[in-house]
Amino acid sequence: MTAPRSGFHHAWIVLGALVVVMLLGSGLRAVFGVFIKPMEATFGWDRAALSGAAAISLLLLGAAGPVVGWLADRWGPRQVILLSAITLSVGTVLSSGVTALWQIYLTAGVLMGLGAGGVGMSTGASLAARWFEARRGLVMGLVGGAMSAGQLVVVPLAVWLTLRYGWRHSFFWLGLLMLAVAVPVTLAFVRDDPRQRGLRPYGHGDAPTGRAPVAPEGRTSVLDAMQVPAFWLLAATLFVCGYTSNGLVLTHLVPHAAEHGFSEMHAAQALGVMGGMNILGTVASGWICDRFGRKGPLAFYYGVRGLSLLFLLYVWNVPSLHIFAAIFGLNYISTVPPTTTLTANIFGRYSVGSLSGWIFFAHQVGAALGAAAGGWIFQSTGSYSWAFISAALLAFLAVPMALAIDESPIGRAPRTTPAPAGLPAGAG
Repeated sequence: MTAPRSGFHHAWIVLGALVVVMLLGSGLRAVFGVFIKPMEATFGWDRAALSGAAAISLLLLGAAGPVVGWLADRWGPRQVILLSAITLSVGTVLSSGVTALWQIYLTAGVLMGLGAGGVGMSTGASLAARWFEARRGLVMGLVGGAMSAGQLVVVPLAVWLTLRYGWRHSFFWLGLLMLAVAVPVTLAFVRDDPRQRGLRPYGHGDAPTGRAPVAPEGRTSVLDAMQVPAFWLLAATLFVCGYTSNGLVLTHLVPHAAEHGFSEMHAAQALGVMGGMNILGTVASGWICDRFGRKGPLAFYYGVRGLSLLFLLYVWNVPSLHIFAAIFGLNYISTVPPTTTLTANIFGRYSVGSLSGWIFFAHQVGAALGAAAGGWIFQSTGSYSWAFISAALLAFLAVPMALAIDESPIGRAPRTTPAPAGLPAGAG
């Protein structure tokens, strides 16, 4: 079971299929805001009631991470991705026929939230770690870039469908699109492990510059990982990522801009700049990690993020707002490739799903606290200044935490459980 050192490796086909599925999944996850005002007009529901469905979806999205990651490690990522894509499709299609508020909570809130969580970073990281030993940083950058691109592609499509055909048809056709593309792509091209095709992972036996030794084949349980300081440092730094990005900036940038005299269009343009630069920054982050290691770039990203948040306090015109958006967008989720590759290298590639699920759950907790803290601080002080200062301080604190991570593969103290049945440890 060997793969040629030259020529095209099937791992890239698996990655391409994963990118397509995650692009659609992340896009559908982000479309609910498009339908809020049309549903208000149709049913007379208030903004708070509809926002509750979005909140449930986000909560389940984060809570699903540890579960689907564990399932991906036990069952294999392919089954989890397939089941999740179907769940997301069904939830989206059923949302087109709702007539009562509880129904939108069930379809867009529960089903779409769980489905999107199952085609998120935990399962994507588990699959990528199994197929790639070399270029893991670049691969995770491409996966993260696909998630960003999904929002830039699917959300405008949802707007166009809604304006042309109405929100019910938009929900319906987007759900069918997910079902018609994601399911056959997964069935045709995604396999759990290269050994199912008589191959070894891409880069097996190679030793790229700056890469840590490979962790033992097998699984590291969550309880065992919790005995290793690196696990807590990875979770703590990604908590900071969630607080500073999805929680504070994504939630409060538009109202903050309005408080300083910018129009909604200017703020929307800034978010567009941020999204575009996010794709570039995430892919570039993976490339950088493969060549220069992971801890140094991770610490650098948090340092730049802290400086950009302080710069936001002094934004004075539209060009400066766009400069902030470009800088912040470059490292919006550039932290994902180093965090995920560190997890794989330290704890082993058959542990990435479950452990990444818990680490990304810390991200969602940080995001929730960042969103809440921004609102509370503004309500108390009449300004977002201290909210952004708190985020900058946390980002600076994440710098030494990132540098303190020990990249050595565990293999000494924590015990590991065997690799999946039929895939004997050490065979790959």
